[in-house]
Amino acid sequence: MKRLWITLLCTALLSGTAAAAPITTDSLKVALSELDRQIEKRAFYHQGHDRMLDSLRREMNQTDDLWKKYNLCGSLFYENLHYQADSSLYYVNQKEALIPLLKAPHMQSEVHINRAEVYGVMGLYTEALLELQTAAPMEMGPGRRRYYYSTCCSFYGWLADYTKNEAMKQKYVEQANCYRDSVLMLLPPNVDRDIVSSEQLLLSKQPDEVIDILNRQLEGEADKRQRTYLYYTLAEAYEAKQDTLSQMYYLARTAALDMEMCVREYAALPKLARLLFLKNDTERAHHYLNCQLQDAYDCGSRLRYLEGGEIYPIINRTVMDMRADEHRTTRYWLLGTGILLMLLAVAVAALAWWMKKLADMRQELAEANQSLTESNGIKETYLASYLDRCVGYMEKMEQNRRALEKLAMASKLDELFKAIKSTKQLVEERKSFYAEFDRSFLALFPNFVERFNNLLQEGEQVVLRPGELLNTELRIFALNRLGVTDANRIAHFLNCSLTTVYNYRSKMRFRAKDTQTPFEEQVNRL
Repeated sequence: MKRLWITLLCTALLSGTAAAAPITTDSLKVALSELDRQIEKRAFYHQGHDRMLDSLRREMNQTDDLWKKYNLCGSLFYENLHYQADSSLYYVNQKEALIPLLKAPHMQSEVHINRAEVYGVMGLYTEALLELQTAAPMEMGPGRRRYYYSTCCSFYGWLADYTKNEAMKQKYVEQANCYRDSVLMLLPPNVDRDIVSSEQLLLSKQPDEVIDILNRQLEGEADKRQRTYLYYTLAEAYEAKQDTLSQMYYLARTAALDMEMCVREYAALPKLARLLFLKNDTERAHHYLNCQLQDAYDCGSRLRYLEGGEIYPIINRTVMDMRADEHRTTRYWLLGTGILLMLLAVAVAALAWWMKKLADMRQELAEANQSLTESNGIKETYLASYLDRCVGYMEKMEQNRRALEKLAMASKLDELFKAIKSTKQLVEERKSFYAEFDRSFLALFPNFVERFNNLLQEGEQVVLRPGELLNTELRIFALNRLGVTDANRIAHFLNCSLTTVYNYRSKMRFRAKDTQTPFEEQVNRL
């Protein structure tokens, strides 16, 4: 049950228009978003409230006027009542200490009511009842008597809220309603009277009439404190009508006002958290209850702390289970992602291997193409050279035949036999043939001799005679470079013995720098 309007310090955020329009899901979302923003700004509001309290304390400590000091203690009591209850109690005691100095024993009843209020906030109901029983309402003026009845109404409302026994609860509700009747007799027609009468109408099961009354008041110029009570009482009216959407909307607006006005002892936010939990908005309900429990603890409101603590373990366990499920899902996702990354790494490695293999194949193909090009060039060069050489040989043979024919026809037999036996022409032809071979080969491989010597150890290089292009040693390996590797063919080509070819090859292997790689293979790379 809502604390009676005089005992609750409430605050405002939304000064608004009439709430007669139907509440929609979008309206609730807007209200909840505004409440979330106000909760985020809570520390900022508390800093401002603390500065205001410090200002009041400094003013109280600096004044020598006892009545002003008394009134400032009253302000500090009121500003701390729902913000920090033990400080509020301290200033009630300060007020009581000033009464003898003021020589105003009639103020003692006000102190008793103040202290009863603080005890009620702190949950010390036995102590609160003793303070109320000490006060003498019939000796009070109308204003203080109304304050007394309001505090008594709140006191029995507290007892009704936290009593589990239905019979006792009903008894406390009836007692609270009796004091509410007394308050109504002392209130003039205004917003506060409509709020109190609306609470009474709710007890008689008339929520529609309450809604009409309070909506009319919302269209007026109710202040922030009054709007807080209007919103909360509307939430109770919609609860009676089982309109949960509207109930949650007005609870959200009430809680937002509580945040702005630095109220730490409140009922709207934990009630809203329960409803949100039932609507499966567990994360927000958990956040709201954390806020409420922290505020109740800071205020020193034991019963508000217990009120939130009743459902907090259930919501907290649900949130922990949800987060555990999220963590489990996250682990599965991470595991799946890890496996995918491993597969990707394997795929990338395989792709890299195939790319390298492809590059090697391309390199081999390029080398093969180059080798083929060189081979084609060699073939073209030597084919042209040997065709020319063959034509030349045929012409020389024809000339030689004619010369021999002439000698024979002239019966110059001695000269004929001498010409036939002579090897001079053959030697010159071989010399010319090798010179032509050397020129053709070096035209294809101009740096062959230099690069060949680079394969040999220092001091073992081949030294050519003046005018020589190649010698027999070099021609053996030149033929090897051209692809002629058969020793018999090389020996036949160079007109030397097979042993000579093997000896030259063997000597070069021992003179090579690199003895691990076959020397012929090294030559083929030149």
